[in-house]
Amino acid sequence: MNGVKKWQKTRRVSCLYGKVTNEKKLVLSRAKLKATSRTSALLSGFAMIAMVEIQIQPGAVPEWVLVAFCVCTTVLISIHLFSLLISVCILPNLEVIISEGGCDDGRYTLFSAYVETAWIFSTAIGIMLFLLEVVLIAWVKFHYYSDAASILSTCLMVPLVLIFLMFSVHFYKRLLAHGSDTLNKSVNELETMVTSLQAIHV
Repeated sequence: MNGVKKWQKTRRVSCLYGKVTNEKKLVLSRAKLKATSRTSALLSGFAMIAMVEIQIQPGAVPEWVLVAFCVCTTVLISIHLFSLLISVCILPNLEVIISEGGCDDGRYTLFSAYVETAWIFSTAIGIMLFLLEVVLIAWVKFHYYSDAASILSTCLMVPLVLIFLMFSVHFYKRLLAHGSDTLNKSVNELETMVTSLQAIHV
């Protein structure tokens, strides 16, 4: 009988700890989706305005530059709108789950992959395409007047892209390390609580 009570108390502690951990994941996912929606709306709007408002003189820009500009702009807008779509569809459901106390009934597991997809598309891929868009705009806008301006813009953007990539890789590694440390800490705390409960009822 005592063994059953120990198991029940251990189970309750484990469930309570899991609920707290799940609430943290839900809040983090909500923050990611909000940041994704703001970033995607801003950058896709800028790309759309650039495509519509840019003035191109006939024969002033090489055809390959125009093709690259159109492809980059189209892919940029599509990726950010896709990220925005995921945010708009999932964010209300996450708000409902959090308002219910963060109870995990399987919905978060279903949403988590989409949240990470939207986050990666909006931040990593979307921002890289946006930097490429800036270079292409410089070529489309200034190539007719000055080759030096277009080349200088490209040369300035290359180190910025490298810095962006280095920061992304460094941040991702730190994030993985932090997640691993948090998981190990959570397991150790849970084991300590279980051991304490078992010691009390021995």
